[in-house]
Amino acid sequence: MEWTNLLSLETQAKREEEPNDFGKYPISDLEKDYQSIISSAAFRRLQDKTQVFPLDKSDFVRTRLTHSIEVSTIARQLGIMLTKNKTQYLQEEFKENEEIAESIPVVLSCAGLLHDIGNPPFGHFGEVVIGEWFENEFQKKSFTYKGKAVSRVLQKQMKADLENFEGNAQALRILSKVKNNQEGYDINLTYGVLNTLVKYPTNSINFAPKDEDVKKHKLGYYYAERNTMDTICSCTGTKEGNEYVRHPLVYLMEAADDIAYATADLEDAFKKGLFTLDQFIKYFTEQMRKIENSSYKKYTKELLYDLTGRIDFENRSTEGDLVAFQKWTELVKKWLMYVVTYRFSKSYDDIMKGTYKEDMFFDTNHQESIKVLKSVMREFVYDSPEILKLELSAKKIIHSLLEDFIYAVLYWEDEGIEGEMEYTVSKANQKLINMIPTNYKDDYMHARTTDKVENLYLRFLMVTDYISSMTDTYAKNLYQELNGIV
Repeated sequence: MEWTNLLSLETQAKREEEPNDFGKYPISDLEKDYQSIISSAAFRRLQDKTQVFPLDKSDFVRTRLTHSIEVSTIARQLGIMLTKNKTQYLQEEFKENEEIAESIPVVLSCAGLLHDIGNPPFGHFGEVVIGEWFENEFQKKSFTYKGKAVSRVLQKQMKADLENFEGNAQALRILSKVKNNQEGYDINLTYGVLNTLVKYPTNSINFAPKDEDVKKHKLGYYYAERNTMDTICSCTGTKEGNEYVRHPLVYLMEAADDIAYATADLEDAFKKGLFTLDQFIKYFTEQMRKIENSSYKKYTKELLYDLTGRIDFENRSTEGDLVAFQKWTELVKKWLMYVVTYRFSKSYDDIMKGTYKEDMFFDTNHQESIKVLKSVMREFVYDSPEILKLELSAKKIIHSLLEDFIYAVLYWEDEGIEGEMEYTVSKANQKLINMIPTNYKDDYMHARTTDKVENLYLRFLMVTDYISSMTDTYAKNLYQELNGIV
């Protein structure tokens, strides 16, 4: 892979020409990407989507928006560390080509802003709920299309896409719509940025969560975007034969997300009182015993010593513990960024060949530290009452919306079978269809084909596009309105 291709400025739709005078104060194509992201409705909606904790009136809990800004900042800083470091691993092409060195941090900052743009309301659990609904529905004899079970009508990959709804694949889908309606106002990003968003360049029938290669752990694109994926990867040089490899910058963007999760989200959990500093230290110490034989244990142990050294045991206070924890997580973040940049630089050749299979913490001083920090969230957060309530609410709300809208669109814009009136849209279902915003219906009309099976699949995607784009508040209010809950 070559950086000139990897940072491709090609776009899906031709960008509108600007007045010649604008050239006197030039703005790069990548900076235009950043500007269009910030201005987009899809990005703004992240302010009312759950990151980890249910949205409340307090102003410190992170939303998807603030999380994405943090990931963007970390990713950009990793890009600067990669291209401006003072180690023996600094690549000659970064020294010699200033344009490449300047472009990488901007691409990463854009990808960081967008990495969660495909996530549905109510956190990552919303993804699970959508997939489970389709999986269960496909097993019902009553879920039919023109007398045949929908599960038998759809192609294997179409069905797998729906059963394994994935925010990463949904992000690519959202950003691919500009190709269907180039006169619209969808985000029209450069291929270098788009490819950096594809964390898993694998489809829904080939992904394997336990595969040794991290790129196959989840699906990264749907059947509907197969041609878009091929175009992007062919242009950036991440297509090798009939397979796609990870764009090198994906590793840094993914690491930035992990670092934000392991530090910032952990800080939120502490602020909300889900664990005390003493509980954290006790748990951290217990986890240390599980890595007794690791050659990297001493570095994780040093982090623990640093935390305990910040505690004022003589004048202990809740506020003092919070300040100590905040300062400690900031130090941890910097160490994690340090080892990530080291790993990328050290494994540079394998990454550029598309053969590197691990994450950026692998075989570094803090490969155990990141595992311990992530496990804290599982130990103290995910079984907390407010998280469980959120998940139960999410299931009820999303299931109800899918039940209404999926059945409503079964025969929408479908000619049906002559003489079989049961395959028409009822008045009640037409009212539901009328509630779907025009832009989603226009997307479908531009994308539909002459294949009725594929069109059925695209109508289902139209519904998941609509529901996954909803904010937590909008989804909750719509559910209440449709179910007569005042």
